[in-house]
Amino acid sequence: MEELTPEQIKALEKKQKEIKEKLDVLQKKLLKGYKKEILGLALLPPKKDEKDKINVLVVLDDSKFEQGPDYKMKDKISPELIKIAKLSDEKLWLEVMTVNEMKESFFDGKYELLQLIAISAILYDPMDFLGALKISEVHKTMTLKKFEKYIVCYIAAGSLFRGEKSNDIDVYVIVDDTDVKRMSRAELRDKLRGLILSMGFEAEAITGIKKQFHVQVYILTDFWESVKDAHPVIFTFLRDGVPIYDRGVFGPWRLLLKMGRIRPSPEAIDMFMETGDRLLDAAKGKLLMIVGQDLYYAVLNPAQAALMLYGLAPPTPKETIKLLEEVFVKKEKILEQKYVDMLERIRLFFKDIEHGKIKSITGAEIDKLITDSEEFLKRINTLFKQIERKREKETFEVINKEMNRLVVSSMDESGVKYATSELGFRKFCMKEGLPEKLADDFKSFNKSYEEFKNKKLTKAESDAVKREARTFIRVLEDHTQRKKFLGVERAKVRFKHGNKMGEILLLKDVAFIVEDVAAKEKDIKKATIVNGRLKDVKKSDIIEMDKVLIDTEIPKILSVKESLFEDLKKIVGKDIEIIF
Repeated sequence: MEELTPEQIKALEKKQKEIKEKLDVLQKKLLKGYKKEILGLALLPPKKDEKDKINVLVVLDDSKFEQGPDYKMKDKISPELIKIAKLSDEKLWLEVMTVNEMKESFFDGKYELLQLIAISAILYDPMDFLGALKISEVHKTMTLKKFEKYIVCYIAAGSLFRGEKSNDIDVYVIVDDTDVKRMSRAELRDKLRGLILSMGFEAEAITGIKKQFHVQVYILTDFWESVKDAHPVIFTFLRDGVPIYDRGVFGPWRLLLKMGRIRPSPEAIDMFMETGDRLLDAAKGKLLMIVGQDLYYAVLNPAQAALMLYGLAPPTPKETIKLLEEVFVKKEKILEQKYVDMLERIRLFFKDIEHGKIKSITGAEIDKLITDSEEFLKRINTLFKQIERKREKETFEVINKEMNRLVVSSMDESGVKYATSELGFRKFCMKEGLPEKLADDFKSFNKSYEEFKNKKLTKAESDAVKREARTFIRVLEDHTQRKKFLGVERAKVRFKHGNKMGEILLLKDVAFIVEDVAAKEKDIKKATIVNGRLKDVKKSDIIEMDKVLIDTEIPKILSVKESLFEDLKKIVGKDIEIIF
């Protein structure tokens, strides 16, 4: 094929745009007067001898007309539709068909229209009728191309030809297994089913049809057994299905069904009778389990969640009832005993079902259980709010206590007076070079804390205040730790002995000596400082040193006597060189 020139591409794009505009106008005019009757519109490929014509398929809905195609409706509407098209544009050519007319052509083995729909552009398709035919034809073509030897018939079923809106598209493929020699019938069925289903996904991708495309694959022998057993699905399939490919078997089956020649066997009748009793018993059992199990966990899980919100580890079902009573009824006194009893009744009911003590349940009993469960859940939701409020109060108390402790200790270390007042903290911030906003935040929190105690804060405001308070605490803690670190560094004296570097940490009345700071396992000794001398030297470790650092005030001025270095030489055992 010759490559198109830019001018040819431009001309083609212009032509496509013009056709689209004409089709938009046509669709609007046709639907204005006949929206109720028109089921679908599609742009078909042009005919060989009329390439300048724009060929449009119009599908009329006569799906509710049971006597076959409603030619009376078609003869009445078609001339009007053609007239509208001609007045709109001379090149527009309509091909008008009814749904039943299309069905009849498929029963007669005429599939040419289907092939055209497969490569058409769908313009209007509110019931997804044309889309269903398009994807079915594409999938059928792929299937026949690969397995034509084995395909007996390909049937469109479900709501496709009933003029009903549906969420899915159902097709049935019957595979001939009567001449299989190299593999078992089951192997053939599974192998072909897998391949045919995978082609279904390909057809979805090719056509872009978004509805669920369901492909049912039967082998001929199994299908015939189902026909003989009068399986309801097969009866519906034969009655409502429309063949879009048939090697001459579907039509006779359908005719035999209409003649009443396909009848269920006595064995099939007995089986269906037994199925009724069996399914009824199963339904009763399922109802019991649904009512018992679902309602049980519907009330149990929120009760467990309430205990977890309170701060307890996730309890077992049996522990839940006991803890619910001990914690919320007796200790906190925020829950009424009747709700614990209600949960216990539902639990015992579920256990009786599990152990087979309860075989059936009445509608009145179900209503009572549902009513109790709804009441229980409503009360648990209220309990959640009560727990959250209590935890909120405790959280606020902890934050308030920690914030004021940190402010007091910071000001004390800095030597700023005025106790915990906002004025004193502002003075502290100025002295320490901290942002003045920190003082504003402290004042704002104290105000918010009072509002919280008086229940004037909303949940959102409370959360915002707590976030700001945590940031405040983190900033102040960082400042305190930096100061302490600098203090610790000032209290260290480094020394060299031999080829090792050591250090001595001098606190108020205790010293820690590290002989080799580079060693992985440090040899640490502790000594008491008495009148500038190192006494009672003992073995220590990093844990004890850190603990003493936390609990001991770092001296602001480091005063070291010569006698201390003399004692250090005795501990280290060599001449030392002090490093500043």
